[in-house]
Amino acid sequence: MKRIKYVIFFGLLVIFGYLVKDLFYNDESYNQALLKFRESKDLSFSSVTRSPLPDSLRRLFRKLTYYDPTRDYEVTADFLPEERAEPVSMPMTTGTKEPYFIKGKAEFELDGNTHTLTLYQKAGAASDTLFIPFTDQTNGFETYGGGRYLDAIPNGKTIVLDFNKAYNPFCAYNPAFACPMPPAENRLKVKIPAGEKEFK
Repeated sequence: MKRIKYVIFFGLLVIFGYLVKDLFYNDESYNQALLKFRESKDLSFSSVTRSPLPDSLRRLFRKLTYYDPTRDYEVTADFLPEERAEPVSMPMTTGTKEPYFIKGKAEFELDGNTHTLTLYQKAGAASDTLFIPFTDQTNGFETYGGGRYLDAIPNGKTIVLDFNKAYNPFCAYNPAFACPMPPAENRLKVKIPAGEKEFK
């Protein structure tokens, strides 16, 4: 009987070890993919043809700064679709407006509270990717004061909001660009210490 208990105990240990290994491997793979993406973005910012930076800054550019990756800010949200026949006018940083369709809302739990973000799609866009301009309590301190952006694709009734991939608008690097301004309903009353930091 004692031998059977030992067999069961060590069997459970082996299973637990595989689960921990898989979890670590998944996190490690995720981090590596994210770091490769960031390195690729740095290369594009150094490029003469693809960089949003003015030439004077591009010549000095080395790399963008980010928070360390953490799966705590890869959030699976409830996707609440919403179709409107007419687009809304999204205010731009240059004082102009551009048409965007509201495609729904993402509702999620973070830091013990429920938060909601409105999801948009630029008029004329053919992609399934939805655009999420947002602000949070890091803006103006650790991240760009005008807010950041996130892209995500709905998957049935859910949508993954990976804030590790939150990025700055081009106007954070060059005021000549016209960038959508995050609407009032997308102002999160919580810190999101993930994704891209302020460009200095």
